[in-house]
Amino acid sequence: MIFEFIGGLGIFLFGLKYLGDALQRSAGDRLRDLLDRFTTNPLMGVLTGVIVTILLQTSSGTTVLTVGLVNAGFMTLKQAIGVVMGANIGTTATAFIIGIPIKDYALPILAFGTFFIFFFKHKKLQNIGQLFFGFGALFFGLELMSSGMKPLRSLQAFQDLTVSMSDNPILGVVIGTVFTVIVQSSSATIGVLQGLFAQDALTLDAALPVLFGDNIGTTITAVLASIGASVAARRAALTHVIFNLIGTAIFLIILPLFTNFVEYLRETMGLNPELTIAFAHGTFNLTNTIIQFPFIALLAVLVTKLVPGEDSSIEYKPKHLDMVFIERSPSVALGQARAEVVRMANFSHQGLGEAFEYLKTKQPKNAEKAAQYEEAINNLDRKITDYLVSISGTSLSEAESEEHGNLMDSVRDIERIGDHMENVVELVDYLISNKVILTDSAMADLDEMFELTLSTLNRSIKALETKDLQEAKSVLEMEDKIDKMERQLRKKHILRLNEGKCSGSAGIGFVDIISNLERIGDHAVNIAEAVIGEES
Repeated sequence: MIFEFIGGLGIFLFGLKYLGDALQRSAGDRLRDLLDRFTTNPLMGVLTGVIVTILLQTSSGTTVLTVGLVNAGFMTLKQAIGVVMGANIGTTATAFIIGIPIKDYALPILAFGTFFIFFFKHKKLQNIGQLFFGFGALFFGLELMSSGMKPLRSLQAFQDLTVSMSDNPILGVVIGTVFTVIVQSSSATIGVLQGLFAQDALTLDAALPVLFGDNIGTTITAVLASIGASVAARRAALTHVIFNLIGTAIFLIILPLFTNFVEYLRETMGLNPELTIAFAHGTFNLTNTIIQFPFIALLAVLVTKLVPGEDSSIEYKPKHLDMVFIERSPSVALGQARAEVVRMANFSHQGLGEAFEYLKTKQPKNAEKAAQYEEAINNLDRKITDYLVSISGTSLSEAESEEHGNLMDSVRDIERIGDHMENVVELVDYLISNKVILTDSAMADLDEMFELTLSTLNRSIKALETKDLQEAKSVLEMEDKIDKMERQLRKKHILRLNEGKCSGSAGIGFVDIISNLERIGDHAVNIAEAVIGEES
C-alpha cells in the first residue's frame, strides 16, 4: 500500500512539473512580463495571478515569481497582494482537471506524449508531447495513489483519525498543513484528498479542514523564497500566509454551513467525489478573495507592522520617463531622459561596488545584489532607448539632436559596463567553485584597480549629470592611469607565475578581472567624451 501510494505520488508530482514546464514554455518567457505589466492595480493583479498560476500549474511558482518581482522593485506590495489572491484561485484549476473522469485513458495519453517526445525533433511538437505526457502522468499517478489508499477504509486507526478530524477540525487543518509543507505542492495534497474522499476513506466534514490546511501549507514555498530577500519581498510572502490563515479561520467558523453548501452542490449538480472537493476548493479560494479584496490596503499596513525595516529593493522601473513631455516639450523630455540615464549609470557604479565586495567577502548576497543591478540596467536600457527613439520623431534643435545622440551612446556604454560587472561576478564564481586562492599581493593589486575604476566611473557619472567639463576631463586622465595600471599588473602577475607564487587558475581569474575593469574605464571615458563634445 505504501509503495503504491508513494510511487503514485512521485509520478503525480513529476507529471505536474512536466505539465507546468510545457505550459510555461508555450507561454514563452512572457510570464514575468505579464506579472510586471498587467498588475497596475489590485484587481488586475488578481486576474493576472489567476492566469499565470493556470499556466504554471502551481500557486507556489506564481508567488515565488511575485516575491522575486517585489524583491527586484518591479512590483509594489499592494500589487503583489492582488497577485497572491489570484494565485490561490488559479491553483484550483488543477483540482478541477483531476476531477475530470479520464483515469482510464491515462496510459494511452502517456504513450501519445512519449511518441511526440521521441519521434519528433521540432521543439513545438516535443513541447506538445511533454504536455500530453505530463497530463497522462498526472492521472496515472492519481490512479496508483487511489488504489494504494483503498485499504485505508478498513484500517481502524485511520477510521479513528477521521472521526477525530470530524470532531476537531483544527486537527484536520494541521494535518493538511504539515502534509503540504512536506510534499511542497498543494495540488498534490489536494489530489490525495480527492482520492481519499473518492474511496469513502474520509467524510466531507473531515476532508474540508484538511483542504484548508493544504492552502496554508503551500505558503511555505514563498516564505522560503523570501529568506534573505528585501523587506518588501518578506512582506509579500507573509501576506500569502496571513491571507490563507484568515480564510481558514473564517471557514472554520462557518464549517457546518459550508459543509451543507458543498453537499447541496454535490447533489444538485451530480458531482463525482473528485469534483466535489474541486468545487469546495474553488469556492473557498474565490470567497476568501472576495472577502479580503477590499482590505488589501489594511493587509499591506499589517505586514508592514509585522515586518519592520526600510525597503532596500532596487526600483527597476523608470522614474522620469513621462510620455506626456515628448508631445508637449521635447527639450524637457530630453532632460528627463538624461536624469534616467544618470540613474542607470548609478546602478552600474553600485553594481560594480557589489562585485568588488563579492571578491573580498565571497558572500552570495553581494553576487545576488550585483545581478539585480545588472538586471535593472538591462531593463532601463530598453525603456530609455524606446523613450529616446520616441523623442527622435519630434522637432529638435541642432544642440538637442547632438545631446540626443550622446545619450543614446551613453546608454549603450552603461549597458556594457553592466555586462563587464556581470563578468567580474562570474570570474569570482569561478575562483570560488575551483577553490582558487589569490595571493595577498594579487588581492592588494585588485583592490587598488577596483578603487581607481570605481572612482573614474563615479566622476564620469557626475560629469554626465552636471555637464561639468573639468570633471569630464579628469576622467580622461584617470583612465590613462587605469590603462597603465592594467599593464603593470599584468607584468607583476607574470613575475608571480614565474616565481611559482601564483597558480595558473588564479592567474586566469586575475588577468580577466583586470581586463574587465580596464574596459569599464574605456566606457567611462566614452561617457565623459560625450559631455566634452556637447559643451565644447
